[in-house]
Amino acid sequence: MDLAYIPSPSTGVIHLGPIPLRGYAFCIILGVFVAVWLGNKRWIARGGTAGTVADIAVWAVPFGLVGGRLYHVITDYQLYFSEGENWVDAFKIWEGGLGIWGAIAFGAVGAWIGCRRRGIPLPAYADAIAPGIALAQAIGRWGNWFNQELYGKPTDLPWALKITESANREAGLYHPTFLYESLWCVGVALLVIWADRRFALGHGRAFALYVAAYCAGRGWIEYMRVDEAHHILGLRLNVWTAIIVFVLAVVYMVVSARVRPGREEIVEPRSRKPVEAGKTDDDAEDTTEAGTGKAASDATGASDDAADPDDAADSHDVRNGAGNGAGPAAKG
Repeated sequence: MDLAYIPSPSTGVIHLGPIPLRGYAFCIILGVFVAVWLGNKRWIARGGTAGTVADIAVWAVPFGLVGGRLYHVITDYQLYFSEGENWVDAFKIWEGGLGIWGAIAFGAVGAWIGCRRRGIPLPAYADAIAPGIALAQAIGRWGNWFNQELYGKPTDLPWALKITESANREAGLYHPTFLYESLWCVGVALLVIWADRRFALGHGRAFALYVAAYCAGRGWIEYMRVDEAHHILGLRLNVWTAIIVFVLAVVYMVVSARVRPGREEIVEPRSRKPVEAGKTDDDAEDTTEAGTGKAASDATGASDDAADPDDAADSHDVRNGAGNGAGPAAKG
């Protein structure tokens, strides 16, 4: 008798009247909102303007969805184009099947387009949204729970995932790899936030850290999965992808730190000047107001001098000659 396990939902769809609400799609949408929200906060903290992250996400998200689906269909083509399969199912994204590698690659293309339209450096934008992407992945993985997919090897651990029988799966208790990856992604988000604050990562290095940290976890989690996958030299294709992308991310961090150390001073040309180190936004506004007040005072003084030339001359003499006896009294 199994004393403890994680139950799977009996269905991945909840009907709100005539409208079907699919758990997988809901998790993806919620993850996008969290990524944009956190990215917006980080972008503003870097000196950008509110709304910029969402504007660029309008380009990045659709590209990411297309790229994620393409990667999945290409690497698991047998699910859609083998004998007896219906190729139309390749378009049914709500049934699951998004490859993160394709989603990030195509999403980066969409973000690049959006950044160019706004005159924003893509690396700075990527650094701002990196933790949000990791949290979006953490939320999105729960979509696999709704669909009862991408679980691991059989286990009798107390946190085993109970899978019900269907045409494509065998009932039993398995490792909840969706949960492992979700928790790992939360840890990745916290790591990037901490490292960014501690080392002031810039020029895409925060994003590269996210990529490297995610790949490190994806490698061992992927190794636990039992769903059908292509193998190369005994390793699943996604394990090889994780290894290659991890190496590229680490190399980028090392080379970038040497070539372009520090962090971008201005991330958005149309935003106000960046706040100096050690000052808050309120301090910057006070400084601006003080400078404006001083300029107004100088302008007022100049106007008064022009209105009364004699007083201006006397004032000039007091400032420049009273100390050595050359003031107005000497003119007698």
